[in-house]
Amino acid sequence: MRVNGRVVAELGAKIDPEQDRVSVDGTPVQPEVPSVYIALNKPPGYVTSCRHAGKRIVLELVDVPQRIFPVGRLDKDSTGLLLLTNDGRLHQKLSHPSFDHEKEYDVSVERPISDGALQRMAEGMPILDGRTRPAEVRRTGERRFRIVLKEGRNRQIRRMVRRLGNEVVELKRIRVAAVRLGRLSEGAWRYLTDLEVKALLK
Repeated sequence: MRVNGRVVAELGAKIDPEQDRVSVDGTPVQPEVPSVYIALNKPPGYVTSCRHAGKRIVLELVDVPQRIFPVGRLDKDSTGLLLLTNDGRLHQKLSHPSFDHEKEYDVSVERPISDGALQRMAEGMPILDGRTRPAEVRRTGERRFRIVLKEGRNRQIRRMVRRLGNEVVELKRIRVAAVRLGRLSEGAWRYLTDLEVKALLK
């Protein structure tokens, strides 16, 4: 065994897994890092990024020893459920549109929104370089509705509402697949349950 290029023969030699490079017969030994799955209630004003000069980032809100990263994104002004992990499999499954994972949002808009406008969002409408996929839309108030998407284009809901002549006032994600925001306080986080992790990875 070699540590930082030097042969180590004595039993019980201690290493720092964060600093030291260990190899056996020339093959690097990587410490096994436990997989971490976290649900965060993102407050407004935070950027969904690992690094962003001059901006507050969501990783500042979660204090864990593992190196984690956000799954998907929520724009700076939006709030609600954001998943974070160090498991690349989960990131791939939730980020690729072919897996059809649902994301549910609670949306408040500036002016009363008509049934016709909600129907247009449900059927799919042109934004950016294409048409949005059909979505589930349910009215919850004169200026409020819930929408379930199976895609995640950049600022999609805001763009859809703006195309209908209105503006989003508040946008909160309340569910990602089987994981619900529930009563998690703004800025707080929790570990996912085993059942939630299994449901996301199946």
